[in-house]
Amino acid sequence: MKRVVVFFLIMAMIIPAMAFAGGRSEQQSRLVVYSSVDEENAKKILDAFTADTGIEVSFVHLSTGPALARMSAESANPQADVWMGAPNENHVLAKERGLTIPYSSAATMALDPVFRDPDGYWTAFYMNPMGVGINTTAMRREGLAVPSSWQDLLDPQYRGQIQMPSPASSGTAYNVVTSLTVQWGEDAAFEYLKGLSPNIQTYTSSGTAPAAAVAVGEAPIGIQFTPAFFQAADEGFPVEVIFPSEGVGFEAPAVSILKGTRNLEAAQKLVDWLVSVEGQNVLTRERTYFYPVNPNAELGPGMPSFESLRTIAVDPDWAGGEKQRLVERWEVEVLPLN
Repeated sequence: MKRVVVFFLIMAMIIPAMAFAGGRSEQQSRLVVYSSVDEENAKKILDAFTADTGIEVSFVHLSTGPALARMSAESANPQADVWMGAPNENHVLAKERGLTIPYSSAATMALDPVFRDPDGYWTAFYMNPMGVGINTTAMRREGLAVPSSWQDLLDPQYRGQIQMPSPASSGTAYNVVTSLTVQWGEDAAFEYLKGLSPNIQTYTSSGTAPAAAVAVGEAPIGIQFTPAFFQAADEGFPVEVIFPSEGVGFEAPAVSILKGTRNLEAAQKLVDWLVSVEGQNVLTRERTYFYPVNPNAELGPGMPSFESLRTIAVDPDWAGGEKQRLVERWEVEVLPLN
């Protein structure tokens, strides 16, 4: 009888321990991601990661501001493991607020330094150059010459013919402000933006709205990051992409591991996979129209190589620190001229 009692006492201790171990193992094979990549492309990328690694991922789509707010609110009890997407200057803010932890590996250190935080807090996993998209049919209809530079866009023939986002609501447009500031100096950049404002048909709240307008000919010209322009051209719309000869800025959306993650090993695997050749090739294979940051990855059709572009690198620490001041200056000096 005593032996039976002892047996059941032992089993009572072993079974919960086994269940706990099993639960922990299951937890370690599942990630929760806050994604600031658009939902369609985030699903493509994360489904491919699961297929390659067996690590299950659930994600919540949050734009940059709400993502930062939610991570801050949950900092004492994090509900996610990874933040994926949003230009790298926003990951600088997350680092400064103590929301993320450093991680460096052979995979991340192999990238160009412009695509990684020197302390390992964030790693860019794709980039998008700024571009000018034109609808060739609409350009002919309006009798407009094809521009080749930023200066060309000041021509009065383009009055009311250009759409671009507002820096007050869009990181895309803020990149225009910062890259031109780096290229020409702040005062010269703002003089240019004031000269451009009368030619702007509308400042959109969304960073991707100009491409939609250009695709259907609502606006002959649009300014934004290039993926939606390349997608429209690939889908048969009469859209061409022009890279202004003076140079263009670019965004480098990044991935960070959240402080307090319960799934550190799986989170690290996601970071490494995102910048691996396998992960980077998913960007092209799944038609995200994102530029890979791994130089050994494939490039999508019609996309000139990153090396062939004249790009303007913007220090993300500077851009993050100056954002409020530069946006306020734009609202006071530029917006009223539209």
